Amino acid sequence: MAEGEYRSKKVWVTDVAAVTALAHDLDGLWRRVMWGETSIKPVQRFPVERYTSRIAALMEDLSQSGGQSLIHALIDRLFRKIGPVPSDAFLVTATTKAGIDNLERLRHGIPADPNAVLLASIPNIVSQKLGLEGRAINISAACASSAIAVARGAALIATGRADAVLVCCLDVVTEFVFSGFSSLGALSPVPCMPFDRERKGLSLGEGAAALMLMSSERAEREGMPHLGTVSGWGIAGDAHHITAPARDGRGLIKAVGLALHSAMLKEDDISVISAHGTGTVYNDLMELTAFRHLFGHRRLPVYSVKGAIGHTMGAAGGIEVALGLKTLFEQVVPPTVGLSNPEDDAAGLVSPIAREMTGDYLLTTNSGFGGTNAAIILKRGEKM
Repeated sequence: MAEGEYRSKKVWVTDVAAVTALAHDLDGLWRRVMWGETSIKPVQRFPVERYTSRIAALMEDLSQSGGQSLIHALIDRLFRKIGPVPSDAFLVTATTKAGIDNLERLRHGIPADPNAVLLASIPNIVSQKLGLEGRAINISAACASSAIAVARGAALIATGRADAVLVCCLDVVTEFVFSGFSSLGALSPVPCMPFDRERKGLSLGEGAAALMLMSSERAEREGMPHLGTVSGWGIAGDAHHITAPARDGRGLIKAVGLALHSAMLKEDDISVISAHGTGTVYNDLMELTAFRHLFGHRRLPVYSVKGAIGHTMGAAGGIEVALGLKTLFEQVVPPTVGLSNPEDDAAGLVSPIAREMTGDYLLTTNSGFGGTNAAIILKRGEKM
């Protein structure tokens, strides 16, 4: 039986925060994305001369102190923007590499906390900083990590196993991470150009997001705002290749189908798509193939924010959910920064300028290494 058939409770988003290299809060991020700005620029944090790219979207003012990883500074910056979190909230974190910068320091003989390298350290760090007393898990599923974390949190609430879930996702760019993507030939030497026929690869970025999910009953009882609803979710694997997506989009098609089923919606109910849109040749083609299969009879607007903030890896889905809520509330489709000459199948769907829209439902998608695909459907909220 499909997961959606067990659902009973509505999942509201009651608080949200996001920090990226483009802006340190969600409102600032929204404005600068709408202005068509980018934070992708030459890297200063570590030497890049040996790699296939020399650019990324980094918060150069993040600082490491003592033996702590940069993730501490990133988390502290994020939590300045989110309100009080209930101490009994179930915590779901998402990251691909946690405090991998400390592994680099240890290898160079610099004192550092080795525990930060462990993925399991993230729930512990977040719980301690916020004084959370509930259960906690971490999701690490490549670049679909935080979309899956949102799905897991929503499922916990929908099935009555929790009535408050904090989703916290984050990743930083280190030389270890940068060198890995460089060795795969995935990095673009110029700022990434999602869905452009001249695209050359992705640009890395770093950031974090926090999403407070509550059952509608608890949110109303406690007078919490309704920023939006997580209406549906789906997760699927294509088992095609360790890094490359299945070119027919079958994993993403399956994930979107599951999300529609759990939301009890049809394809025609979706008004806009926030795509993964990395700017790599095969990811963008795979997504366009999947969207054509699912929505081919409609000219549904599609956008990607990675030309503005880079690919934030395990934080990407959470940041894109936050921006998706803004998209629905403002009824404006953000521009796809970096796009100038759309791929054939993207023409008329993806645009370098902002566009007005109408509708209540947004689909956001993410894909990751190993053939992991995730889809989230958001419903417009009452305020933002």
